[in-house]
Amino acid sequence: MAAATTMNPDLRKEREGASFDTEKLTNVLDGGAERTRRRKEIEALVTNDPDFKHSDVNFLSRSQRYEVAIRKSALMVMKLREYGIADPDEIYWFKSVCMGASVLPLGLHYSMFTPTLENQCTVAQREKWLPLASRFQIIGTYAQTEMGHGTHLRGLETTATYDPATQEFILNSPTVTSIKWWPGGLGKTSNHAIVLAQLYTQGKCHGLHAFIVPIRQLGTHEPLPGITVGDIGPKFGYDEMDNGYLKMDNFRIPRENMLMKHAKVEPDGTYVKPLNAKLTYGTMVFIRSIIVGDAARSLARACTIAIRYSAVRHQSELKPGEPEPQILDYQTQQYKLFPLLATAYAFHFVGAYMKDTYRRITGNINDGDLSELPELHALSAGLKAFSSWIANAGIEECRMACGGHGYSRCSGLPDIYVNFTPSCTYEGENTVMMLQTARFLVKSYTQVSSGQLVSGMMSYLNDLPGLRIQPQQVAARPTAVHLNNPSSLVEAYKLRASRLVEFAAKNLQAELNRRKNKEDAWNRTSVDLVRASEAHCHYVVVKLFTAKLSEIGDPAVRAVLNNLCLLYALCGINKHSGDFLQGGILTDAQIIQVNQRVKELLALIRPNAVALVDSFDFHDNVLGSVLGRYDGNVYENMFEWSKKSPLNKTQVHESFHKHLKPMQAKL
Repeated sequence: MAAATTMNPDLRKEREGASFDTEKLTNVLDGGAERTRRRKEIEALVTNDPDFKHSDVNFLSRSQRYEVAIRKSALMVMKLREYGIADPDEIYWFKSVCMGASVLPLGLHYSMFTPTLENQCTVAQREKWLPLASRFQIIGTYAQTEMGHGTHLRGLETTATYDPATQEFILNSPTVTSIKWWPGGLGKTSNHAIVLAQLYTQGKCHGLHAFIVPIRQLGTHEPLPGITVGDIGPKFGYDEMDNGYLKMDNFRIPRENMLMKHAKVEPDGTYVKPLNAKLTYGTMVFIRSIIVGDAARSLARACTIAIRYSAVRHQSELKPGEPEPQILDYQTQQYKLFPLLATAYAFHFVGAYMKDTYRRITGNINDGDLSELPELHALSAGLKAFSSWIANAGIEECRMACGGHGYSRCSGLPDIYVNFTPSCTYEGENTVMMLQTARFLVKSYTQVSSGQLVSGMMSYLNDLPGLRIQPQQVAARPTAVHLNNPSSLVEAYKLRASRLVEFAAKNLQAELNRRKNKEDAWNRTSVDLVRASEAHCHYVVVKLFTAKLSEIGDPAVRAVLNNLCLLYALCGINKHSGDFLQGGILTDAQIIQVNQRVKELLALIRPNAVALVDSFDFHDNVLGSVLGRYDGNVYENMFEWSKKSPLNKTQVHESFHKHLKPMQAKL
């Protein structure tokens, strides 16, 4: 971060006017002062290391960007070992600053390959493969998606047929659409892949299972016989990532290369099924859980850039003849950015909850308790979709809030957007994820309707039998919702979710009664089901954000987060006012009050806006933005950045002499 003496005066004034200590809020976000201290210590190892001096990759070709990312990745692995950093959170902190705004080609080795080995291998398999993976003797990726199938896993076509004579699996890509397509790091980086394939043994298909498949020769990195592998080409973003394809032709692997913690094939070909089929999808649940945290981080980066720039940028005039105001003083700018800032905070706390919940339930599963697995599956699917949809749209809103300069790659916002956008489809397309959550909601509703109680985040459905107020009675009923009380707003969101779950479930039943075909009935109710899942996820986010407030000791920090929590909840009511009115949860008069209260909260948050994004504590290397620099010296650095363009290496480009001058001579 820049020294105060060189700081833009607008940003200095904003920071001096904050009502709370940013370091204390950073401690809340990090999970304690000691964790903040340790994170800064680890980040300093990178920022003070000349080997990690960041070059601007915006002016490089895709091949060059990939090479820079690989160089940094290899260096990072060696430095992590040198410093003895092994804790997953500490690795993440180190990695974030190492890579800056770039994408990590080794990302799937860390996030999917190694966790899958840890969670789905037998003890013997773990002892064989994990040391190799931790030393990067094998570099892995996770090959699930195919050219013709993604989210619909049962439709995957890759086959693994067991041959008891040799005790090997024969892997095949039988069609063009069965070619593995999209796995990160597959194109050029990895030498092994965890491949999901349809398991055939003793003449019967047993569905998808995971296999460790070597794809390149160790030492030479050449593709193995029977393996066709390569890069799928340029994409919307992810220039540093070698997303790849994989085609297998009668490729044989030993029986022991099937991940056999939960299901296995005996030497004679006998299949032993898992206790629960969902156990084999553990890696996807893990990734869906952490995508919520990624949504928070990406949206927080975008908000940091847009709010800092809005404090530095002066434009137009509020009052004739007076100096141009900071654009952050315009209510319309606040209305664009502050709800997104509140959302970033909300998703941060939900992301932390999901990470803790995943670890707790995984621990229970390892102890043999599978009771919470269905809810974890449903919650991770729904929140993954909910958070990635909203963050994706929010990042683009931040870019547009920066006007023309937001369109420049120097703003950092285009890269944040194109690198986050894929999360709306990978690890499950979002609409399908919402429908998976809906299945669990309908199941829970059916249990409650039959007199059973449900637990966990679904427990609010237990109150449904008592909620029988008709819409025409609403006007005469005094409402109990207090618009300045986050806990009261949680109740409002709970009622909305209850109503929409009931509405979807009853419509589904009506369709079933009409058609007697559950697939058609489900499809004809799917819009209602997605709406119910969104309402459920919205309730969970408001509930968890509100719950966090009671854990915060510092009054000034709690006060500013309380305002953000209120803004998040009230903006949601504004956006979905029809649901709250139709359900009889709020009155017309209260909806008008909500709109007024939102505007009041914008004014209350305004003096703390810059301090609130400072509390995310992103190093400039991580932001990768000229507009969002901590020191606020935007314009001089934009000019310097533009000079780096390869087009500026010569005053006259060679194309002038080749094409323009001859054209001019002939006209």
